[in-house]
Amino acid sequence: MARATVLGRLTWRVATVAAVRDETQNARTIVLDLPDWPGHLAGQHVDVRLTAPDGYSTERSYSIASAPEGNRLELTVDLLPDGEVSPYLARVLSAGDPLEIRGPIGGWFVWRPERPEPVQLIAGGSGVVPLMAMIRTREAGGARAPFRLLYSTRGPEAAFYRDELRRSSENGSGLSVTYAYTREVPQDWERPPGRVDAGLLAQAAWAPEREPISFVCGPTGFVENVADLLVSAGHDPARIRTERFGPSGGQP
Repeated sequence: MARATVLGRLTWRVATVAAVRDETQNARTIVLDLPDWPGHLAGQHVDVRLTAPDGYSTERSYSIASAPEGNRLELTVDLLPDGEVSPYLARVLSAGDPLEIRGPIGGWFVWRPERPEPVQLIAGGSGVVPLMAMIRTREAGGARAPFRLLYSTRGPEAAFYRDELRRSSENGSGLSVTYAYTREVPQDWERPPGRVDAGLLAQAAWAPEREPISFVCGPTGFVENVADLLVSAGHDPARIRTERFGPSGGQP
């Protein structure tokens, strides 16, 4: 019975695009309606399948950006200039279009609102997407676990969800947001452009003594570097959960 349920959740469904909105110059959020959506946990992802008129099809995985909300979910897609799927999703797909979805997928990189311990979120570039689902889930459910987000991005204009993160960090709900700009900083910004390092981590992240659970998501090189920094700072490796994408190498 349980296996049948799991397999049933992994069948392809046809969603309808309810709306799209730009997050940055190169990233767009797609709002989807799925009448038979089984629900999801913050941090899970879905597969998206595109099929050409000649029958050729290709699939990619995208993290869910939204909190669980009935039959609706949101994906935020970052345009990859040489990508096969993202140009269509970020430039062509429009309200009313169908889109094949399979999921939700993943049971390790998830946060459940009933967990009381502090949460440290660390994102590199578009790795902020599943972490945003956690922030939104916490806010929607009135969860009390304190959250901190350390967000590494190339510059202010490249940051996803900037206005929403500002509002959430100013509403007294217990969310703290720190940016690490790697290439361009705002005027009068106190820290020069640079990557996440031990000093910034000590300043922005929960101390190991608070026993936070940490979620780190981004390009492979970024995630490996941050995970090593956390362990070197004294964090329990068993309380560090990582999700990575793309080739190994530099940070965003």
